[in-house]
Amino acid sequence: MNNIPLRTEDEIKKLRIACKLASDVLVMIEPYVKEGVSTGELNDICHNYMLNVQKTIPAPLNYHGFPKSVCISINEVVCHGIPCDSKVLKKGDIVNIDVTVIKDGYYGDNSKMYVVGETNIRSQKLVESAQEALYVGLRTVKPGIRLREVGKAIQKYTEAQGFSVVREYCGHGIGTEFHCAPQVLHYYGDDEGVVLKEGMVFTIEPMINAGKKETRLMGDGWTVKTKDRSHSAQYEHQLVVTKDGCEVMTIRDEEIAEGRISRIMVNK
Repeated sequence: MNNIPLRTEDEIKKLRIACKLASDVLVMIEPYVKEGVSTGELNDICHNYMLNVQKTIPAPLNYHGFPKSVCISINEVVCHGIPCDSKVLKKGDIVNIDVTVIKDGYYGDNSKMYVVGETNIRSQKLVESAQEALYVGLRTVKPGIRLREVGKAIQKYTEAQGFSVVREYCGHGIGTEFHCAPQVLHYYGDDEGVVLKEGMVFTIEPMINAGKKETRLMGDGWTVKTKDRSHSAQYEHQLVVTKDGCEVMTIRDEEIAEGRISRIMVNK
């Protein structure tokens, strides 16, 4: 509980830069997410953009042996999908692309869902509910509360929509390393007594299943799927706790225009 970094203003400035670059990748790749493209092609486009345009480092590449620069998870894949040239997007697919960049030693981490053409009503609701579950979490963050209150709010909202929250994977502290304390559960669980403080930086990234919450790890050691083969959706933002709420450092212009969250969240 006591080893959670509190970031200085100088560190936060550097994290803002990394986070903006990470969110820019998600915006850049959107026109390419369409029927007939392979996840391998999408990975290569992201990789080249990060290296050659942004001059950033793709954090997932070679992280504990992960072979690609982004994670791409389709339909029943919950997280950590490995891009490949043989996996081609089809109409109706729901796709999560998870991007983490390193800029000058600081990490920016985010993900969002894309729908290929139109999907069925339940999967569309799942995607929309996953985004709102993230927003519910962001609206909860403020100094002085227990961390588990964030997970409690996300779980309450998600289950009211008729969906389930994955338990095995969670948000995390981040800054000058990819993963650090705290672990951010997306359900009401043991938070080891963590109380939120100004300067804490972490991700909220609820994984929401259309069916049951159970998952299974595939033979490649990375890809996680729903056990019942139902679809799964996820959105992720990186934030810093402020004196009266949080700053959403990976927010995109499209979200600001929607008005459901803002870069600076004042949470009463």
